[in-house]
Amino acid sequence: MCENALRVVALGRRNYMFFVPDGGDDSAAVMYSLIGSYKLNGIEPEAWLRHVIGVFNTWPANCVKELLL
Repeated sequence: MCENALRVVALGRRNYMFFVPDGGDDSAAVMYSLIGSYKLNGIEPEAWLRHVIGVFNTWPANCVKELLL
């Protein structure tokens, strides 16, 4: 089970080589980390991302931290 959890990290690390050097690799690393963390905690990452994208424009600026929960 541990090997399967780490496989996502290794695959992501290998894919970072193909991002352009203008900061895309940093963004991809953040997304891989968030998605991996949510999967490990039993939260469906796609549903979470759809929710965040859907409410982000109307979400209060002082409450953005709550979107990570």
